Amino acid sequence: MTEWIGAAEAAERLGIKPASLYAYVSRGVLTRRRDSDRRASMFDADEVAELARKGRPRRPVSGPDRSWSSRSELVIETAITEITDSTLRYRGLDATWLARNRSFEDVAVLLWSGHLPDARDGAVRWQTTPEALAVGAAAQAVLPPGTLPLERLQVIVPALAATDQLRLHLDRPAVMAAGRALIAGMAGALAPTADHSPPAADESPIAARLASRLCTEPVPAGLTDVVGVALVLLADHELAASTLAARVAASMRADPFAVVATGLGAMGGAVHAGAALGAELMLASAESPDDVPRVVGELLRRGERLPGFGHFVYKDGDPRANLLLEIVANYAAGSPRLAVAAAVIAEVRRRSLPEPNIEFALATLVSVAGMVRGAGEAIFAVARTAGWLAHALEEYERNVPIRPRGVYVGLEPPSA
Repeated sequence: MTEWIGAAEAAERLGIKPASLYAYVSRGVLTRRRDSDRRASMFDADEVAELARKGRPRRPVSGPDRSWSSRSELVIETAITEITDSTLRYRGLDATWLARNRSFEDVAVLLWSGHLPDARDGAVRWQTTPEALAVGAAAQAVLPPGTLPLERLQVIVPALAATDQLRLHLDRPAVMAAGRALIAGMAGALAPTADHSPPAADESPIAARLASRLCTEPVPAGLTDVVGVALVLLADHELAASTLAARVAASMRADPFAVVATGLGAMGGAVHAGAALGAELMLASAESPDDVPRVVGELLRRGERLPGFGHFVYKDGDPRANLLLEIVANYAAGSPRLAVAAAVIAEVRRRSLPEPNIEFALATLVSVAGMVRGAGEAIFAVARTAGWLAHALEEYERNVPIRPRGVYVGLEPPSA
């Protein structure tokens, strides 16, 4: 008969803090269940004992470099985001509730400071300087036609950094101020698509600024609100690959602009935000719902993974995707492109394949709104900048470099 133990006892047996215990759960290293009152988490004592026997995923360091061992843990304790098999929470608040009820700017402040702003905090402007906007626009103005928005952002961010002489001030108020200016600069300096006027100061919400840069026509009514929901849902996702890269940079005291540039570099892979672009291309290749079985079938016959489907944590469906798809469906009811997206989901379910994730929902938004190719990656990048900076703040305060050690498995030196 299975013995179930509480979280405190499980953490004690493993020699870790309770926060690390739940990080193990989110990574699939441990499983848990709720007690009869559904209030406390319970753990399988045998599974805990097996993990304790195996030890932590990384090997401890011995010898003269032993001091590095505390920096080589797989699990990083964080108070920012918690992922379970069905929910995503920012600072203890459900991300889907936040997406319905609060702005992206409010959620960024929550991630950075630990509390949601209210009327007593006063209005805070999300602005960058005219010089920064001009430099950011000029830096990517010479890029070839067809350059994707994410690639433009990878050029814009270092250019914005060059205009901020205070970027090495790493206390919380300074980093938050830099974050507001950086996100405003990313949204504002993207190459205009509806016109070719130079970027100007804009006091509209970040979602509105970003939508205006990603649409080929004037922004349709209601689209800004949908983009705002997407930004909130994508603001953070615990230790995704790009976030881990950003945290490593921050642990070495890199400035906020360098932290974001690091995250952007890691984000472009096909299994990260690049999956949104893959899903966009898949949707674009189907002119109508009748084309969907052919499009999906061809991808599968080539042995390719369907972009935008499946998630290593959300086995029963990505809650972010579920909400965004619902919001998009309400926004674009009757859209032919929405019908194509619905047909893709139906075909995937018919084949008993995994459920759609947030990247597919982003691709659906881009498709129904007629945004430029790669717009989903740009929305992802601007949103996740808030999360990267929240994790950077934790590393600045922790002030201990993340320095994993390698375990050498190569050739031995020749014997004498």
